[in-house]
Amino acid sequence: MRYVAAYLLAVLGGNESPTSKDLKKILDSVGIETDDERMNKVISELNGKNIEDVIAQGNGKLASMPSGGAVAVSAGGGSAAPAAAAAPAAGECEWRGVATGHLLLSLLTA
Repeated sequence: MRYVAAYLLAVLGGNESPTSKDLKKILDSVGIETDDERMNKVISELNGKNIEDVIAQGNGKLASMPSGGAVAVSAGGGSAAPAAAAAPAAGECEWRGVATGHLLLSLLTA
């Protein structure tokens, strides 16, 4: 996941074809050790592909996956309902971020 994130950061920074040196620089800047074999696998799988297309393809696959989640239930009065309604939206965003990352990884290994 760290290599995919570093690759995406490099692309967002304007580098359309990041190298292992670019990813290593990003990861080293935050104290993350790198595994050259895994890093090169990510680079080889994504090199030459439009990242936006890869993400769109992943989102399409993600949309077809069944999703289930916990529902917030309020035991209190009516004042807790607005807070409960706001909570799933924040959790949903976080879930999508994680799921999209995992889906990108599954696309790389498929």
